[in-house]
Amino acid sequence: MVDKKLDHNPIEEYLIHLKIERNLADNSIESYRRDIEHYLRFLESEQVFEWDNIDRYDVVLFLQRLKEEGKSANSIIRMTSSLRQFHQFLRQEKMTTHDVMQSVDTPKKAETLPKVMSLKEVDLLLETPDVETEIGLRDRAILEVMYATGLRISELINLKMDELHLTMGFIQTIGKGNKERILPIGGMAVNYLNEYLEDSRPIFESRAKEASPFVFLNSRGKGLSRQGVWKNIKKTVQIAGIKQNVTPHMIRHSFATHLLENGADLRIVQELLGHSDISTTQIYTHITKARMKDIYNEFHPRAIKEDNNKE
Repeated sequence: MVDKKLDHNPIEEYLIHLKIERNLADNSIESYRRDIEHYLRFLESEQVFEWDNIDRYDVVLFLQRLKEEGKSANSIIRMTSSLRQFHQFLRQEKMTTHDVMQSVDTPKKAETLPKVMSLKEVDLLLETPDVETEIGLRDRAILEVMYATGLRISELINLKMDELHLTMGFIQTIGKGNKERILPIGGMAVNYLNEYLEDSRPIFESRAKEASPFVFLNSRGKGLSRQGVWKNIKKTVQIAGIKQNVTPHMIRHSFATHLLENGADLRIVQELLGHSDISTTQIYTHITKARMKDIYNEFHPRAIKEDNNKE
């Protein structure tokens, strides 16, 4: 007897829709594929073999199963969003007669604030690479660019030579959804970037069989990987003696938070980060408020301080 399975065609058609109609990046499409295939395997385990036979109970049970598997609240919210969009597509394309997600509530988001570095930690991190060496000069340029622009790690490693406009003080980048951003870049980052381009990059490039279009290269003259940048940052953090687990995304968080703390407009920060929805950027206003409260409690002479000596 052949095991019954759900028809996979709607999934493939949906992924094509995401690619052509919504112009999503390949990484995003793969994320949707994994979500829906996970959902599909659950439905088949529950003996549901027709898209039109899915009911609210099936979806709620699936989300409950994710929770039992230890998935975070935010992961379940993301999965719910994926399923909501997928079922809307099924209904619009008349592959089902109803949209089961209309009767499923989105779980409440777990409120977690991104971790950021202090200004002192940023200075310490940036000043740690040995700029007298080829690798150290490259790593200093990378850190300066990340903190000066708030680039995502994927945007950094894909930054190309023809996207640099340093004499005019800006760079171009292609972010999520293939959206282009024009970003200003500060003088300190420009200085170290120019030094890297003049002193280190030509040496790296001379070791490769062919020229690379990417700005940041490894010692063999090839473009850096995400893992390569992350490992270099981790090593620099250890040398600097910074206690926090600093990640590329924490540098991006710090960029946004420090701008807002110094009076930048939220809409400007939204544009710089490449957020399509300002609600995504508003999380940083919560960070600045929390940090402001901590600073007040630490330094104001009349603030009530916690007595750590109490038994």
